[in-house]
Amino acid sequence: MSSILTNNSAMVALQTLKSINTNLEKTQGEIATGKSIGSAKDSSAIWAISKVMEADVKGFTAISESLSLGESTVAVARKASETVTELLTEIKGKVVAAQEDNVDRTKIQTEITALSDQIKSVVDAAQFNGLNLINGSVSGTNANSEVGVNILASLNRDSSGNISATQIGVNAQNLSRTGGTALDAAAVSVGVDTGTSGVIDKFDGVGTTDEIELDTFQFLDAAGGATGTSALRSSTAGLDSGLDTGLMVGDQLSFNVGNVSAKYVVQEGDTAAAVVAGVKNSLNSEGLNSDDFTIDIATDGALKVANKTNEDVAFSVSATRGSGGLSDLSSLSVLTDGDASSALSNIEGMIQTAVDASASFGSTEARIEIQSNFVSDLTNALKSGIGSLVDADMEEASARLQALQVQQQLGIQSLSIANQAPQSVLSLFR
Repeated sequence: MSSILTNNSAMVALQTLKSINTNLEKTQGEIATGKSIGSAKDSSAIWAISKVMEADVKGFTAISESLSLGESTVAVARKASETVTELLTEIKGKVVAAQEDNVDRTKIQTEITALSDQIKSVVDAAQFNGLNLINGSVSGTNANSEVGVNILASLNRDSSGNISATQIGVNAQNLSRTGGTALDAAAVSVGVDTGTSGVIDKFDGVGTTDEIELDTFQFLDAAGGATGTSALRSSTAGLDSGLDTGLMVGDQLSFNVGNVSAKYVVQEGDTAAAVVAGVKNSLNSEGLNSDDFTIDIATDGALKVANKTNEDVAFSVSATRGSGGLSDLSSLSVLTDGDASSALSNIEGMIQTAVDASASFGSTEARIEIQSNFVSDLTNALKSGIGSLVDADMEEASARLQALQVQQQLGIQSLSIANQAPQSVLSLFR
């Protein structure tokens, strides 16, 4: 049946042409934008995933910049520490030369002073963007629970979408020449000294005046006092780091017996027994002559030092907080035999301090570099993942465009033919 009111063929052709035009518009949009999913309308689930991943890429880009800044900062500190080590090694050569009697110690002292001033210049200049990791100016606690700073290293997203940040802790190293704050004798002192004050009397076989016992220790507690039994960190809640009657982590003990100077840095969890053992080991490593002195740990835990020589020997014990690793450099002297002997022991300790600082910065710098490379690879992987989700297949889009253009032309011709069909009815009335 033919009808001039309802043209079914035209409606079918029109609907087909509309569908073709819609697909053609979508394909042209893919070619123009390069994306198969350009908005939430195209696929809300995939679009949402891609946007979250794009946000992560932005975050990791910022992390990469943070790691670059941190790596540069640590590199400056490492290079400065290595330079300080080289200068201290030069000073050691001067100190060794001063051990000879037939030398001009005044000229050697002048050279040592000049090198010491150069070390100070290096330490003071070792800053990057205002941050100096080796001059003792850093006071905050880092992710390692040590004095230092943090570098943003990564963002972690769990299955619930919650994000947390990961930090790399950089431990500060104090290579300044600043002396620390002296702690009160209540923190650490000799408990038994029955002879002359400040002297281990010569051995005479009578009584105990020829020995001393280092047995008085107090530790800061978490209640603002000094009644603790072990060393706590300065960041411990309730601890009063301004109190000088007790020890805490990082405090340095000095125990001098004659020309031998033992040093021990208090570690976390140290008890009195651990401190005694540390000081004893330091005395041995610094070369306290076992023929002249007996070093024992008594049954009550005290460090007992007995003089076996026929001469009185001076001793001293002290503790400092926050002292620079090179604090002995300011007073380093080779002008007398005694000074030169002490200087040799002191310079060895300072060289080891500088070496330890360089090693610490070196290992941290290597870790930052590894993390930076990982973040770069991860960012590239995320970008590839986003691309596989939303990017258009240009070869496929090109082929589809050609096909749709042909379909569009055929659809237009079909609609034209269908629109002309009612005119054939006129021939019935001629």
